[in-house]
Amino acid sequence: MANLFTMSFFYAIFASMKDILRLIRPKQWLKNVFVLVPMFFGGALTDGATVFASLVAFLAFCFIASAVYCFNDIIDVEADRRHPVKCKRPIASGAISMKAAYGLMALMVVLSLLTLTLGFQFQVSGFRFQDSFLSVLGIILFYFLLNLAYCAKLKQYAIVDVCVIAFGFVLRLLAGGFATGIVLSKWIVMMTFLLTLFLSFAKRRDDVIRMEATGEAPRKNTIRYNLTFINQAITITASVTLVCYIMYTISPEVVARVHTDYLYLTTAYVLLGLLRYIQITVVDKKSGDPTKMMLQDRFTQVVVVLWALTFLLIIYFL
Repeated sequence: MANLFTMSFFYAIFASMKDILRLIRPKQWLKNVFVLVPMFFGGALTDGATVFASLVAFLAFCFIASAVYCFNDIIDVEADRRHPVKCKRPIASGAISMKAAYGLMALMVVLSLLTLTLGFQFQVSGFRFQDSFLSVLGIILFYFLLNLAYCAKLKQYAIVDVCVIAFGFVLRLLAGGFATGIVLSKWIVMMTFLLTLFLSFAKRRDDVIRMEATGEAPRKNTIRYNLTFINQAITITASVTLVCYIMYTISPEVVARVHTDYLYLTTAYVLLGLLRYIQITVVDKKSGDPTKMMLQDRFTQVVVVLWALTFLLIIYFL
């Protein structure tokens, strides 16, 4: 009897933890690697202070993003209950109560601020993180407030919704830049916005396909999109993203910083990555979750790894 009670207790804990993880979406933390981009592109992977500051900002963004996911599911609970897939989300299914969801959201905010505060109290190799603390804190708080507005209202407006999402990734990039003191090229900022705008439009295409198949719009703003518009938007943003990347690799300030003019060679991987995602979006019609695609598509993973290795080889060994 005692063993049965113990097993039941641990099963309940495991089940609750599973629902909590589904609510805060740790798999989506992959998006926050944009915080690490300034360190990577700045050729500072061997600098301990830069790596530490980047990781602190990364973790702070992970927790604040989870707080946003909690708020999003709270706001969308009624719509999620009518959705064939989203009805299984923890709040919509009743696995986690509204009160508990608000509590978890508050905990994520506290963890984000606590991570940032404690992390930036350290001094590594003579670099004092206090100098950039307020800048990174301001960006994270602005990101949080912007996404609360997005969840509550802004996501109802077509084009505005994808622009807010893309700007959120620019904020991640800026947080990484301020945290490390690395000055960002205007081309990398523009490329980040355009790349994530491209991914957002591709995701909206999945909603349009579902709407045409079922006759019901997954989102309120889906009726303001159609396949013709989405396809053109994807083509435009992908093309300009590639141009921005090329301009980044050949820009004088970047060449002077990394001491090489061979970065343009990595353009081939970026082109392959964009083409592969367009193939998945248009041919396979599986663009609904970019993060899931990144974790499952072997072709994309190989391209990303080869791009990263080539980039590192050019920066550190040429």
